[in-house]
Amino acid sequence: MHRRTLLQGAALGGLALARPALAQPTRGSTLRFVPQANLTALDPIWTSAIVTQIHGYHVFDTLYGVDGNQRALPQMAEGHTVSDDRRTWRIRLREGLRFHDGEPVLARDAAASLERWSKRDPFGQTLAKVVESWGTADDRTIEIKLTRPFPMLLDAIAKPDANIAVIMPERLARTDANAQVGEVIGSGPYRFLKDEFVAGSRSAYGKFDGYVPREGTPDWTSGGKVAHFNRVEWHVLPDPSTAVAALSNGEVDWVDQPLADLIPSLQRNRNVKIDTLATSGFMSLMRLNHLQPPFNNPKVRRAVALAVNQADYMGVTLGQDQSVWRECRSLFPCGTPWATEDLSELASHPRSLDRAKAALAESGYAGEKVVIINPTDFPLIGPHGQLTADLLTRIGMNVDLMESDWGTVVQRRVSREPVEKGGWSIFHTYGSSMSYISPAVSSLVKGTGASGWFGWYESPKMEEMIQAWLDAPDQDAQKKVADQINRLAQDDVATIPLGQFFIRTAYRNNLTGFVKGSMPYPWGVRPA
Repeated sequence: MHRRTLLQGAALGGLALARPALAQPTRGSTLRFVPQANLTALDPIWTSAIVTQIHGYHVFDTLYGVDGNQRALPQMAEGHTVSDDRRTWRIRLREGLRFHDGEPVLARDAAASLERWSKRDPFGQTLAKVVESWGTADDRTIEIKLTRPFPMLLDAIAKPDANIAVIMPERLARTDANAQVGEVIGSGPYRFLKDEFVAGSRSAYGKFDGYVPREGTPDWTSGGKVAHFNRVEWHVLPDPSTAVAALSNGEVDWVDQPLADLIPSLQRNRNVKIDTLATSGFMSLMRLNHLQPPFNNPKVRRAVALAVNQADYMGVTLGQDQSVWRECRSLFPCGTPWATEDLSELASHPRSLDRAKAALAESGYAGEKVVIINPTDFPLIGPHGQLTADLLTRIGMNVDLMESDWGTVVQRRVSREPVEKGGWSIFHTYGSSMSYISPAVSSLVKGTGASGWFGWYESPKMEEMIQAWLDAPDQDAQKKVADQINRLAQDDVATIPLGQFFIRTAYRNNLTGFVKGSMPYPWGVRPA
């Protein structure tokens, strides 16, 4: 199957650029941004979708952020104290923090937000196992009582990716963690303009004049988060060519993820700059539904893993330029401390469809339908679904490729129903390498079942091993356990890794101040 054929679907049905909406007289005070995908889910605690996390960083703030060395630093917090027995943490809020509705940010808002986050995020779930109470000592002091010491508490609430520990008003934070909040009210540098939100088309954010940034240079999610524009507008342009044309013509200012095929044309435009802001890179993934047939059968999952060739998946979205991608046969990102490749024979070379066919024939697979939910408006994901559909058909599976926009995929992957009732079998995605850097943070290896990430991999043995990693006395001991975790997750086919890559972003050269990190942050960006 040719790369161009797979990419064709991403360009069909592309929206014409809405020129009147982009030609407003407030150009100098408005930043026009083309996100990676359609924004439909607005709650960055409820979902790990990157586009929702980017939206979340416009609107919300966190108690702690991280710098480029992944150190947890105070953000909304003034600082913290820990009791002598290491079981009581008190985090003091900065003075003068306010929500966008004018209400003060109180400790009870933060405590309720952390409790809700801990039910959704993998690292948060690990922390929650030892939390006795998410409480307060006074209006500015959060008090977290533990049943046993948890040295990585700040690392957990400061993590910059996946389900972010954002702070929202208590009345919203009391929303069931399995449901989305009904309002978008934070205390971050920009307000969400709900009256301008049109799912699939646009969203807008207004500068929050009541936001008081920390002092210091912004660094990843720490430091001074200064909003330099009165407005930020998101324009959803599913056709990659339309997005690049809009940037070239100055109708938008920033395209988060221009299609790799179109980068050369942008490089020839002297008014456009190509940059890599997400310095940690990303991992592409295939996630199988462990709750429903046929992938509740580990032998069927292993047959699929045997069929996957990472080079095919990377090439179909990023081309043959291996300066921007690499194979990585590890569930911890290559180049990071816990990564080891080829621990599982399911991931090792050589790849063979005949081997996958034989494994499927021996698995007991009975022709159950495999529903692949796949976006047509996401060039870094959509081709992977199409490639998987072709691959699984060739090894003898009954495949139904159900294509839609990314927002629909995000909503549907929540379903635990059988495929006949709106469920799914496979989806593809990618995430920042920092989201998967260790057993503590990675949703790819967690074996918590129904309370875990979509796909709902369950393994009590895995959870014991992750706790052993947390309890390990030194880095050598941690490395040994991390390899065991990595091997077990791949043998169980918790997640199938598809490769590691870097995303190039593109923006008009009259902008400056971009902050490096794991995603496009809105603070710091300003006219040159």
